[in-house]
Amino acid sequence: MKTLLSLMALLSAALFANAAPPTCYSRVLSLSKEIMESFKELQTSKDADSCVETLPRLYLDIHNYCVLAKLRDFVAYPRCERVLEVSELKEKARSLYTIMISYCRRDLVFLTDDCSALENPVLPPIEPAIES
Repeated sequence: MKTLLSLMALLSAALFANAAPPTCYSRVLSLSKEIMESFKELQTSKDADSCVETLPRLYLDIHNYCVLAKLRDFVAYPRCERVLEVSELKEKARSLYTIMISYCRRDLVFLTDDCSALENPVLPPIEPAIES
């Protein structure tokens, strides 16, 4: 019985150690990925409103200082206010901007300030499927 209790205590401690709270960096990274995925889904949606096609391109690299201006421009974009999905996406972008300039201001390191890289990102090539 003592062995079982000891084992349970050890496993509980191991689970607790792995359950560290998210850092500012991890939160910003996950939210930026979530925003880009939502944007892609919105663009490819069959029910997409015609105004969605006019939205500014949304590629977010949180290591690029220009991402702050990109987020401001996206949130301030005047069209598509009546489309619920766009409003939700703008709210996520506003949250990301706030987190980056307020809560995580000292934790983030910008590696570049190349604004054109956010307009025309160089994405890694997609590897072709290997046929057998």
